[in-house]
Amino acid sequence: MAIAANFIFYKAIVSTEPGLQTTNFFIKEGILQTTIRTEISIKGIGLHSGCDSVLNIKPAPVNSGIVFKRIDIADSPLIPATYDNVVDTRNCTCLGKNGVLVSTIEHLMAALSLSGIDNALIECNNQELPILDGSGKVFFEILQKASKVNQELSRKYLKVLKPVKFTDDKGNFVEVAPNDGKNMYVKFDIEFPSHIVGHQTFDGKISPEIFASEIAPSRTFCEKYQIEYLQSLGLIKGGSLENAVVLDDEDILNPEGFRVKNECVNHKVLDLLGDMFTSGYHILANITAYKSGHFHNNEVLKLLFADKDNYKIVDKE
Repeated sequence: MAIAANFIFYKAIVSTEPGLQTTNFFIKEGILQTTIRTEISIKGIGLHSGCDSVLNIKPAPVNSGIVFKRIDIADSPLIPATYDNVVDTRNCTCLGKNGVLVSTIEHLMAALSLSGIDNALIECNNQELPILDGSGKVFFEILQKASKVNQELSRKYLKVLKPVKFTDDKGNFVEVAPNDGKNMYVKFDIEFPSHIVGHQTFDGKISPEIFASEIAPSRTFCEKYQIEYLQSLGLIKGGSLENAVVLDDEDILNPEGFRVKNECVNHKVLDLLGDMFTSGYHILANITAYKSGHFHNNEVLKLLFADKDNYKIVDKE
């Protein structure tokens, strides 16, 4: 593909007030559920559709979770961002209900989770959310600046009690397993043909600080040879070097190079975190992944919730 210079644009309307509590992510006694105080608007283009995309993030009542609504469709249903509403995992995570779709939710979902946003209504004007710069960085920075409101009930966490693993027919897998019940730890390994990537590993505790510095800035990526195939499927119409890393064996085609060390595997962690938040909870577990993607993430959540002995919902230590 001749990689065109598609321009990405976005704007954010945020309200910030001094003295407001910002992020409390992992488990502590007495942490309350949180929503945003005022509406946030973000505009950009869809990675796969190439269409202008506007989303409005609005406050939502306690215990409502993250809910999407298409405002371009009359009588559009509310679509909770939960694993059982995922209808497609090819190249992104796509929600659906009554034939109405919302796709490419994973970067926003990760940013919401690590910003400590439990409840929000997200209105969008077409099927695909804006890709922005191809990472979670802009979403996270906007949400960090936004005023937040503590609500009247405690935050709910999902504590994994038994190991649950999904493995595909090629041996690629994702596993969630018990840990100290206070944090999420991720070990993720990838292997890619491009020598500039090859084998990469992320191994560490997930925190807002690590997310901000290592994970959120990591952009979506592909191999140069994959571009023609993706285009033949009608995808990446909005793709460019402004919103994706393109690899070519020993080289990266983006003039600025990588943003962070091991950017490719870190982006896979970004996707994983967004997909795990479709559990409806902040998950307390050790997560091990090998060459996995959105499909594996959704399948392991199905297995996790298939047996109530696998987990426990908690609101404090």
